[in-house]
Amino acid sequence: MHSGGSPSRRAVLAAGAAAALAGCETYGGSQDAPPPAPPAGTAPPPASGGDPAPLAKLSDIPVGGGKIFEERKVVVTQPRTGTVKAFSTTCTHAGCDVTTVSGGTINCPCHGSKYKVADGSVAGGPAPAPLPPVAVAVDGDEIRLS
Repeated sequence: MHSGGSPSRRAVLAAGAAAALAGCETYGGSQDAPPPAPPAGTAPPPASGGDPAPLAKLSDIPVGGGKIFEERKVVVTQPRTGTVKAFSTTCTHAGCDVTTVSGGTINCPCHGSKYKVADGSVAGGPAPAPLPPVAVAVDGDEIRLS
């Protein structure tokens, strides 16, 4: 039992729980409201589906290697002639961007993580997971995000 001028521990905890629940009810705003605009000066999200501009020509991507498209945050590889793969450029270790493709791997300069050009799987370093795949389509000699 509590006596005195200050609230009991139970009352403080109950008030905190009620406030937390109230915050959960309004998190994210109205479902009818459009998503907020990105802050001024931030880069737009990577282009995706239906982008009319080709990312590259198949002939631009070396067999057994790849090419990084920094502005699109994607690396495109051609592990075997005619086989095209694409992955996010964001390293799964610390979020740095991969910067080179050589020796059959996609390489991150921050802590030495390496990913296989064939499937984005970890080939070395501290990366805990493969690079996330990015959907691409090949139409003739043109590679497009899909």
